[in-house]
Amino acid sequence: MSDEPGTPDTPTGGPRPEPLRFFGTSWVNHDDGYAGRRAAVAVGSLAAALVSCLVLRFAYQGLQIANTDSFVTVLVVAMFAICSALAFRNTWDGFGGRLDPDRQASLRGLLAIGFVGSLLAYFFRSLTEAPGEKLHREEYEKAREEYERRSSRRTGNPSKKRRSK
Repeated sequence: MSDEPGTPDTPTGGPRPEPLRFFGTSWVNHDDGYAGRRAAVAVGSLAAALVSCLVLRFAYQGLQIANTDSFVTVLVVAMFAICSALAFRNTWDGFGGRLDPDRQASLRGLLAIGFVGSLLAYFFRSLTEAPGEKLHREEYEKAREEYERRSSRRTGNPSKKRRSK
């Protein structure tokens, strides 16, 4: 038995699952409050997205009060819409596979502007699974299969085996 909550029992020397943000390793067996955590993540990310939209509305009203040209207003709104769509897509793709770190670094500013899209992607993914669970489950199962294959081949000390005559 494991002493840490949410840590599944694994044989000594076997692969350990990678913890997910907000879930730890409860995603492996869907235990230790997994459903409640998923609900909390969904509600929290949706609430954060709504608050973010409210902040963006205040920014839009600031542009209206400043009597900026309509061209500037359209550019700002289009910038946030496009950046949010790109951030949504990038975040969604990150749940299914590892992303290139260099590409992520080059998109950092764009993703910061499109933070609403990232929050919405987190919300929609948490409706079906813990965000990133699919990728981590595939990697963990592959590591367990490789470990089982390696450990089943070595069943004892080869020098003690009987030799056939």
